[in-house]
Amino acid sequence: LEALIRKHRPVLVLALGQAGGRDGISLERVAINLIDARIPDNAGDQPVDIAVVDNAPNAYFSTLPIKAMLSRMIDAGVTASISHTAGTFVCNQVFYALAHLTATKHSSMRSGFIHVPFLPEQTARHPGAPSMSLESMVEAIRVCVAAAVASADDVHYAAGDTH
Repeated sequence: LEALIRKHRPVLVLALGQAGGRDGISLERVAINLIDARIPDNAGDQPVDIAVVDNAPNAYFSTLPIKAMLSRMIDAGVTASISHTAGTFVCNQVFYALAHLTATKHSSMRSGFIHVPFLPEQTARHPGAPSMSLESMVEAIRVCVAAAVASADDVHYAAGDTH
């Protein structure tokens, strides 16, 4: 991630991951400095109770205008919400590492993380799980990028969860 940021020098980085079971696009607000994997990752590793980055802050907030992005997605008819945790597995690890790079080495860059739901074809292995078409996900990400590029500051309205 750091090598790609150094090479391409983006003004904005939007990382994506899949959160099967969610019914729409989730704009992640907070990355925490914790890996606590309940299952092994694709390499078979299962770190428990370790920091993503040693001697770093406990958490970082997204530097993207997530409420402006949410508002634009809702206006476009996309099922979306703000999530206040990216979990403690690989997606959070990527989000935290990205946020740490933003805070410590690339302060002019803005960054954040979005979770997408299952594709319809994936739900065959997960009966009853919600899904979204690839076309809808791509359009949602386009809307998010456009909102992030257009909005230097976020909008302020209630979008918190009750759970």
